[in-house]
Order: sequence, then C-alpha cells, then structure tokens
Amino acid sequence: MSSPSKRREMDLMKLMMSDYKVEMINDSMVDFYVEFHGPNESPYQGGVWRVRVVLPDAYPYKSPSIGFINKVYHPNVDETSGSVCLDVINQTWSPMFDLVNVFEVFLPQLLLYPNPSDPLNGEAAALMMRDRVAYEQRVREYCQKYAKPEDAGAVPEEKSSDEELTEDEDASDDDEMVGKADP
Repeated sequence: MSSPSKRREMDLMKLMMSDYKVEMINDSMVDFYVEFHGPNESPYQGGVWRVRVVLPDAYPYKSPSIGFINKVYHPNVDETSGSVCLDVINQTWSPMFDLVNVFEVFLPQLLLYPNPSDPLNGEAAALMMRDRVAYEQRVREYCQKYAKPEDAGAVPEEKSSDEELTEDEDASDDDEMVGKADP
C-alpha cells in the first residue's frame, strides 16, 4: 500500500489531468485552489467558483477540507466562510474516494440536490422550502454577481475591504470610489 504522501500526489495529478484548473498555495501539495464550474441544467450553470482544498496529513484516510472562496447561495454552504456541509466529505468519507470524486460527483450533487433540513445557510433553506422559483432566481443572481469566471481567478487577499463593501451594496452612488479606496 502506498503512503499518504504518494496518494496525495497521485490524486492531485489525477485532478489536474482531468482538466481542472489547480493553483497551489505556497507550492504546497496539501493546500490549493480548484476552479469549479456549476453543473449544467441547474440554476448554478455558468457559475465558476474558486474552491479551497486542504488535505490533512492522514489523507486519504481523513477527508479533505473544502470551502468556496467566492459566494454561493445554497442551504448547505455557509455564506460567510464558504464551508460545506456534505455528509460524504464530513462524515462518511472513505479512502476509496479521491479528489476527482469531490469535483465531479460530490460538489455537483450538493448543488443539484440541496438538503434544506440540515442548513448552514438558514435563509437559503427557508427560501428554498417556501418558494423554489424565488430560491432558484436568487441562486442565479449570486452566480451573476459572485461567480463569473474572473471571480474564480481572483485572489481573495487582493480585494480591499472597501471593494467588498461595494460588492454587497446593490445600488451604490459612489462609482468613483470603487477600487480606489485606501485600506
């Protein structure tokens, strides 16, 4: 049986060879970003997210840590931290799974089949249960606002706090301030 470090290397290479854009953090094979596209024929279609992956020392025996960097509107994703509530990653992980499974099966399934009865985003869960059409419209709005291809490539540290505030304001009259504020 191969060592966890060899398995990490193999899984990471397999992920990169599967045409996922992977960006290492500090040249580390245990901490990196992956560009993830929303599933076709869903309200998330067209959305592109930057997902941070951290592999624990015990990977593949312990699950990777997965978090969305740009905002996603979903009952099982914390809107502030981007952390994901997904049983297969958090509780029922098996060494039989690999990183490609996370991005080709687990995350698409999460977006396609939300579980509003176990929410990290209570507002999204309540809207989904109350009005599915309005929920899907909000998902599309978030995709257009936060999940454009250029958003997935943005390094979070490059945004100033003033720019983030501007993103959250729907009708800002201070156009001249956007991107020019001092930290």
